[in-house]
Order: sequence, then structure tokens, then C-alpha cells
Amino acid sequence: MPLATDAYLAVLCEEVAAFEPLLRTADPDTPVATCGSWSLYDLGAHLGQVYRFAADVVRTGELCREQFAPAAGEPIADWYAEGAASLVATLERADPAAPTWAFGVEDAVAAFWFRRLALDTAVHLVDAQLATGTEVYVDPETAADGVDEVFAAMVPRVWRGSELKPLPAPVALRTTDTGHGWLIVPADVPQARPVDSGPAAASVEAPAAELLLALWKRQPASPEWISGDITAANALLTAQLTL
Repeated sequence: MPLATDAYLAVLCEEVAAFEPLLRTADPDTPVATCGSWSLYDLGAHLGQVYRFAADVVRTGELCREQFAPAAGEPIADWYAEGAASLVATLERADPAAPTWAFGVEDAVAAFWFRRLALDTAVHLVDAQLATGTEVYVDPETAADGVDEVFAAMVPRVWRGSELKPLPAPVALRTTDTGHGWLIVPADVPQARPVDSGPAAASVEAPAAELLLALWKRQPASPEWISGDITAANALLTAQLTL
């Protein structure tokens, strides 16, 4: 981890192909319970905005200041599809090693955005699937990479400079289907290290997709996943790790 950029691009294309029909067939006012007060329209507008923003960042290497929004009355599925097509075309032409701006990352390169967009879309596709009663599926290898990215990219963004309470003890995370593992170590910003790099007060073991969705607060963690210090495990599983 991370995966190759062409793998992320393929995943993103699959996710777009699954997300767009939900926007076209479901009522845009459908509530998306996993995203607070958002509707399906809001979710499509969010992703369309993110795609346009990221495409500009990748093209220029600089922070994009423009705000993107669909025109009044424009079908949200059309606006989403236009943004997705522009993003995919931009990534296909991009040099993954080109320097770029990225939130909270020094000396970032464009490969950051391949990963972030594929994994962001994976979680939001689940949001749309849950909202519309569609079967939820996240590829296990993609999900395991998503768990890794939570601690590599999202946790530093959320915790740095915050007043969040430190975690009480190291906790091991393991995916039961892909064989990946991490040791999450307490610090001002929690650190993910190799799972066998030190002792753990607790272990959390689950299929990769279920672990990813629990870390993103899309579903509750199961008590059956936990062995060892339950308090330490729950402190990690209930902590704010993402935005």
C-alpha cells in the first residue's frame, strides 16, 4: 500500500459506473442517513464538486480556489457525470509523480489524488447504496487500502492541532479476509505502525470492508471483533478519525 495509480483509476471508474445510475433512478430528495442532513442530491453535488476541485489541483499542481456547484435546475446526475468524466480524463493524462498541493501533506505528488478520490468515492458509494436500499459491496483489497489511508491521510488532518483526547493504549487492527494489519499507537496524532512492531492492549479483527465502514462511522463496530482491553479498542473505534 498504496496501490498502483492505474489500479485506483480502474476502481474509480467502477465506482462512478455504480454511483451514477443511483442518481438517475432514485428520488434526489432521498435522505442519506450516513451523511447527516444530506439528501442524495447533496451527495451527488458534493462528489461533483470534489471531482472538479481535484481535477484542477492535478492539472495545475496548486490549491484550487474556485467553488463549483450545479446550475439551478440542472439534473444532478448529469452534473455528476460531467465532473466524473473530466476527472477521469485528467487522471489518465496526469503524471502520478508530478508535485502537487494536497491537504496536510508536504512534498505531495499527484498519486495522492488517485488514491484519495477512489477511496472517497468508495465510502460515498456505500452512502448512496444504503440510502437507496441497494446491495452494499466494497472490494476487500480496496477496503484494506482504505483502512490504511484513514491513518496515513485522514487522521493527521483531523488530529493535528486539535484538542482530541489521546488514545489510551496501542490497539492492533487486522483484516480477516486480506491479511493486513496495523498497530495504532497513541501520540498527539495516532500513528499506524506494522502490526507486529510492538505490544497491543487490544486487537480488533474484522473483514476489511466492515472495518473500513466502522472507522468511517458508516456502521457500528461489532463487539465480537474485539479481544483484550475493550476500553482501549472502543476508544479507537469511537474516536473521530475522518471528516
